[in-house]
Amino acid sequence: MAALSAPVAEIANKTEIVTQIFQSHPWSMAVVVLLGFMGGLLSGFIGSGGAFIMTPGMMNLGIPGVMAVGANITHKFGKAMMGSKKHGEMGHVDKKLAIFMLITALIGIKLAVWVNGYFFEKLGKAGSSLYVSVFFVLTLSLIGGSMLKDALKTLRGGATGPSKFLLELASKLQIPPLIHFKVAGVKISLLVIIVVGLAVGYMAGTIGVGGFIGVPAMIYVFGVPTVVAAGTELFLAMFMGAWGAFNYALSGYVDLRLTLLLYAGSLVGIYFGAIGTSLVKELYIRLITAILILLCCISRAFAIPEYMNSLHIINLTPQNVHLCETLSRIFLFGSGFVATLFILITVLKAHFAKQRLVKRYAVPATTTIK
Repeated sequence: MAALSAPVAEIANKTEIVTQIFQSHPWSMAVVVLLGFMGGLLSGFIGSGGAFIMTPGMMNLGIPGVMAVGANITHKFGKAMMGSKKHGEMGHVDKKLAIFMLITALIGIKLAVWVNGYFFEKLGKAGSSLYVSVFFVLTLSLIGGSMLKDALKTLRGGATGPSKFLLELASKLQIPPLIHFKVAGVKISLLVIIVVGLAVGYMAGTIGVGGFIGVPAMIYVFGVPTVVAAGTELFLAMFMGAWGAFNYALSGYVDLRLTLLLYAGSLVGIYFGAIGTSLVKELYIRLITAILILLCCISRAFAIPEYMNSLHIINLTPQNVHLCETLSRIFLFGSGFVATLFILITVLKAHFAKQRLVKRYAVPATTTIK
């Protein structure tokens, strides 16, 4: 992929930054659609929004971190609405828990939008992208590392899931008032809910990734069943996405072209990803997710020196800047392509196997092969 050699000027009208990128490199629009497809595919496959590849992917194209997050959180709102409706019909949404978490999550998002905007206004594109990248690496490397450790334990026949240390700790924090949630079947201290809601909101507002902390927190801190945690998080994400989109748009950080291009790719990708998740064991889904997150973190880590050089924090030669840019893109798009090919090949193999059975045994085409 050709490098975006010329730096994009800091322009008062923020959407002009995207215009300049699209005009200078028309192929970048196709790359945004591809990022949406990858994100949608991963969303359907692993149950996450796929923001951990879409946000850094847009930043690799030269889009400021704050605008990449703004586009991603706006695009996430529509997907969360569809997913929440489906889970709600199955009774997997604890609306009471979601509302309690939402109160502080909205504060977390508002704070994150302000901090993101502050870095952009004071330090420009490089400052915004540096802040988002550092936050991305610090938080998602911990999450990805924990997921990889737990998946490898399971592969070796050890523990069957993450440590219940946090759940045991939270159960000891019986600080009143305690609130009972009927659908989730748990009783939780309001203080714990406030802290978790604030963390989920701030993370979603900073890098566009909320589910990676929201779902595990509900499961391993609150003790909520997995299916209810997933459904409740989607219900929560619907409102967080709307609030985040509103606040980013109000500050001029949402470019509808980016959002629509992401939608165009993700709506196709999510269909194939949902098929793939029923064909691969849950353990391998967790393993693939963990490895992919860590590779995306490595990609962002390689981008950090470039932003520090632009801010004159460090001095790099043009050759070293180009090397960092290239390695960042290789790790991000390389890992995304490999994961995409794996999921698509899995889906196609299952499809052709089904067709062979249809021909051999005259099984009706509408029959589902389990």
